[in-house]
Amino acid sequence: MAEIKNEPVTGEMLIGEILVKYPESAYVLMNCGMGCISCPASRNESLEEACMVHGLDSGEVVNYLNYELGITQA
Repeated sequence: MAEIKNEPVTGEMLIGEILVKYPESAYVLMNCGMGCISCPASRNESLEEACMVHGLDSGEVVNYLNYELGITQA
């Protein structure tokens, strides 16, 4: 049986979408300094927007998140 790969997280994805699809991402995002992910307003913000607000490089966060989730980008 072929292995099904998960969809990689991108900077354009909403925080809420990421948390629903990958609940374990909450811990990873908090480790990056995004403690506000529990705020309802943050759920409608893209990962890229959240990174900008927190002064983080969105590309690095996306790569780190995908690595920690065990997702490889094609």
